[in-house]
Amino acid sequence: MPYAMTTAPEALPEAPADTPTEGGKPFMRTIKSFVKRAGRTTAGQAKAFEELGPRFLVPYQPSAINLEAVFADSTGAKGQNGVKRPVVLEIGFGMGEATAKIAATLPETHFLCCEVHEPGVGALLKRIGENNITNIRICAHDAVELIDHMLPLQSLDGVHIFFPDPWHKTKHNKRRLIQSPLIAKLAARLKIGGYLHCATDWQPYAEQILEVLTAEPLLKNRALKSHPELAGYAPKPHYRPLTKFENRGIRLGHGVWDVVFERV
Repeated sequence: MPYAMTTAPEALPEAPADTPTEGGKPFMRTIKSFVKRAGRTTAGQAKAFEELGPRFLVPYQPSAINLEAVFADSTGAKGQNGVKRPVVLEIGFGMGEATAKIAATLPETHFLCCEVHEPGVGALLKRIGENNITNIRICAHDAVELIDHMLPLQSLDGVHIFFPDPWHKTKHNKRRLIQSPLIAKLAARLKIGGYLHCATDWQPYAEQILEVLTAEPLLKNRALKSHPELAGYAPKPHYRPLTKFENRGIRLGHGVWDVVFERV
């Protein structure tokens, strides 16, 4: 898949009798929202880590962050004429191709991007340097922990989740990222009027995404009134570019489904 290889947290089985304990309670492995992919960081990506990492990487911390401070430049400026800029969280950006294009298309928007695939993080840092992009910050950490601990309630203007791993096999569907618990967390962190935009090229996953977002009481479907002919799906927003993977899929006759909901 072209972007995130993230997956939904799974319910952990009950600890067996011989499970190690900590403080009298079973010590269980930490739930993660992703599957690590194999990959080698190139020399160019490693150089980008070294040169650009200190400015554009946001270390994980178990406490809320000040988003204005995170995006302040070296002079401490927080936006032109003191105006707060919208902040969009992107979960899983793969190699950063679309992310860099979106950030260039929306230069007045700040993008906090979460990805655990090290070569992907290096690739996006490299794109940032090559294209002089200043409105991206990257947290190379589990998205669920970032959401839980670093993002205050009603702090985001938007969320992007593009082409998460569809986990095609029915027995693996439970591993999908878009599940009700995560959507509830994201909805609570959106400002009133903020949006959640998901895109997938796998129709069964598109149907699940539409079902899960429709069931979230804090969200409403933007497309129902404006595009009733699309049965709840949205036309591709102008800011989401067609990647080489998507163009290849279109040539092969594959569909792509965008789902855009708004916080109420």
